Amino acid sequence: MDRTIEILACDTIGALPSIQQLLAIPRDKALRVIFSPSILPVREEVGAEWKEKLPDFSVGVHRISPEINVKKLITEEEITAHAAFFEQCAKGYRNLATDLIHVLAAQLNESIDPENAMHTFGKYKRGRQNGKMDEWNYFLHGAHCGFKNVRTGQKIEVYLITSLEFGVLDPFFFVDFIKTTASFQPLPVAMYDDYADGHRILEKMVALGIFERIQPLLEGYEEIVVRDRSKV
Repeated sequence: MDRTIEILACDTIGALPSIQQLLAIPRDKALRVIFSPSILPVREEVGAEWKEKLPDFSVGVHRISPEINVKKLITEEEITAHAAFFEQCAKGYRNLATDLIHVLAAQLNESIDPENAMHTFGKYKRGRQNGKMDEWNYFLHGAHCGFKNVRTGQKIEVYLITSLEFGVLDPFFFVDFIKTTASFQPLPVAMYDDYADGHRILEKMVALGIFERIQPLLEGYEEIVVRDRSKV
């Protein structure tokens, strides 16, 4: 999903949009505020104020260009209204991820280490990182194995630093999975910012008690999974 971008060039502080005007930005639009040289020194201060007063927005202060980009993220109300949909997506993610990683292990003639799946797949990152498995291309990288269906375009990333729990949800990868899964279309709610919207979805679903945090194998890492992990 793509937003329309409105560009607002400001020569004076008084020309900057108010907080009330920013709050009125719809989710399908992004506002790009361009600061003229005369007010450029206040850009960082303005950006900090907007970030504080707009918790439901992404406020991006550009590192190089003299601009701030403001976008409204998915709301808690929208997530709550569509909680059953996101639960269904998480269950589908877990089931598909589990099936694919076990099929890959069988193709590689491996038994997945129940203590840590990375012990099984990590060695392939040094050589045969890419491959094909039926309709799926796979790519071992970092802490994940990515799969893409060559026929449908569906994408899913399987987290490997885990003791056989393959339904661990990453904000970006979860939204990417939802957007590329044909059975979830048309989406009941718009998601424009894959990582930022995904992060809000995971946090709200945990707060609702539908998702939960589990004990990670690596200290400092966070693992979120759907609470109901029965097969669907």
